[in-house]
Amino acid sequence: MVKVAIVGSGFIGRAWAISFARAGHDVRMWDQSPAATTGAHDYIAGVLGDLAANDLLRGQAIDVVLGRIAVVAELEEALADAVHIQENTPENLDVKREVFSQIDAMAGPQAVIASSTSALLPSKFTDHLQGRHRCLVLHPINPPYLIPAAEVVPAPWTSSETVERTRAFLVDAGHAPLVMKHELDGFIMNRLQGALLEEAFRLVADGYASVEDVDIGIRDGLALRWSFMGPFETIDLNAPGGVRDYIERYQSIYANIFPQMLRRVDWAGEVIETVEDDRRKRLPREELGERQVWRDRRLMALAAHKKKSDQEFGR
Repeated sequence: MVKVAIVGSGFIGRAWAISFARAGHDVRMWDQSPAATTGAHDYIAGVLGDLAANDLLRGQAIDVVLGRIAVVAELEEALADAVHIQENTPENLDVKREVFSQIDAMAGPQAVIASSTSALLPSKFTDHLQGRHRCLVLHPINPPYLIPAAEVVPAPWTSSETVERTRAFLVDAGHAPLVMKHELDGFIMNRLQGALLEEAFRLVADGYASVEDVDIGIRDGLALRWSFMGPFETIDLNAPGGVRDYIERYQSIYANIFPQMLRRVDWAGEVIETVEDDRRKRLPREELGERQVWRDRRLMALAAHKKKSDQEFGR
């Protein structure tokens, strides 16, 4: 058990708090807005019941996990003796640089300082720090207490010890870390998701498919395999002789398609009218919150199923 500091307690910060507390760590949450941390603590209390019902608290009682999470009034108090610090402030470079300056000055030398940023390269906001060797990006897919994958992205000066400590910390907390060798715009997951979204918008904008057709293709097609296999394992199993056989058989199909994929469609252009109209017919704006709760409960059910399946099949 170690002490973890959560800096910024919005959607991502409070989700990390659940994950780290469930792993047995003492969590201290701080936000420049006291109302934010109070709201985050209330939110966490509400989520833990659903997690317990799906056996996603590692067999622990709700009050035990909740008891590990405390709201503190001062940043210095949150950082005191912390071994891992998770920063979750807005996607603003100036804000990140300032917050990391404060954290680096206050935190003990034993602490890893990680950012949840989904877009900013760690080199852009840690280059000026005396302790920049212990800084990196730890980017989750929200919510991390349900989706285990998380990206570990080092800056050029991040030490190998910091990377390894972060990787091991994640594994111990039940996560599946993606450890990048070098920083890159979009990291791994947003680059993969972006490639798919680019084609989805092109197909709709060019009149080849409806919004729902694209969603069906992923939801009731590719995602069924992707929920337990990645793209390389998928193609390895989709040809009798494995991945090399697949490439020999099918690479020409993709080589023919690729030049057609080099034209961008402006997501905020005319196509957004089609996409938004379809989505609002299927889900009125006032029902978005309710559907988000439905999504998270479905993710809980899937996480519980995958946990049971992994145990049965010895993954």
